[in-house]
Amino acid sequence: MASHRISGPSRQICQALRTQKPSNLSRPCFIRSVTTEATIPSDSPAQLQFEAQQGIAALETSSWQSKPPTSVPLSETRGFNPVKNPFLTNATVTTYNFPNMEPLGLVSYPGTHFLVPTRKDILHRAVVFEGDKTRQGTASTKWRDEVHGSNKKVRPQKGTGSARLGDKKSPMLKGGGVAHGPKPRDFSTGLPKKIYDLAWRTALSYRYKKGELVVVENELELDCADTSRERYLLDLLNWHKMGHAHGRTLFIAGRKRHSLFDTLKPERMGRHAKALPVHDVDVKDLLELGRLVIERQALEEILRDHQSDLVRSHHFR
Repeated sequence: MASHRISGPSRQICQALRTQKPSNLSRPCFIRSVTTEATIPSDSPAQLQFEAQQGIAALETSSWQSKPPTSVPLSETRGFNPVKNPFLTNATVTTYNFPNMEPLGLVSYPGTHFLVPTRKDILHRAVVFEGDKTRQGTASTKWRDEVHGSNKKVRPQKGTGSARLGDKKSPMLKGGGVAHGPKPRDFSTGLPKKIYDLAWRTALSYRYKKGELVVVENELELDCADTSRERYLLDLLNWHKMGHAHGRTLFIAGRKRHSLFDTLKPERMGRHAKALPVHDVDVKDLLELGRLVIERQALEEILRDHQSDLVRSHHFR
């Protein structure tokens, strides 16, 4: 009984809705955003058409009047410092006259030779490579076949009651060879030539950036009497702050200059300066002392011999 009482009014309502004609089917439907407010359309079709035409015209005018947002270029902003490529710029080196150290002119070199970033790993590999190459294994012993003596058997194989013995060069006997003794070894390690050449230019760039590279236009010769060369050179080093108090100085010449090399012998003035020909210089020598004084001819020879990792357009000629 309860179900019939409830379902009766519901059937009447549903039947009334089916028979009723919808009055708003002719009204247009609009798609709107969830966040916008819904507007109730007007009952007049002419008014709806007029409002639709106005909306389309507003959209057309706003489309050509609106401009894309403009942004300021990064190069025009305040505080922008673009990073310069060191390989696209040149390094200017001042040349001097020796021994009065008077400036003579300016020489331009590629940035790939004097503006190389400092890399400690490359320098370390080069120094270790040079140290291993110069290391000598002097421990040496004679093996059994290298000992001088006869190959005759010392005693018969049987009948003596003693152990068996061969010749007198046996390692068990005094004066015989050494079993598995040490021999001179090769301690050298490998390093690609391009890495080694990069280490050379990295060391020169490090000296150039710190202002410790002095390029001399002429030869490193001392034009003074033999008896006064030592005193003259000592005063020269102290005056230009290149002596022992300010770090030792390395003089690099194209070949051996007797007037300078004889004066800078280790037992005489080794604590103040050092002189080497260009073919005896290593990467360690460029980093070990406080300042470099090098002939321009020797410097260009170093740059010419250590540029295998560069492309042809950057080669120094």
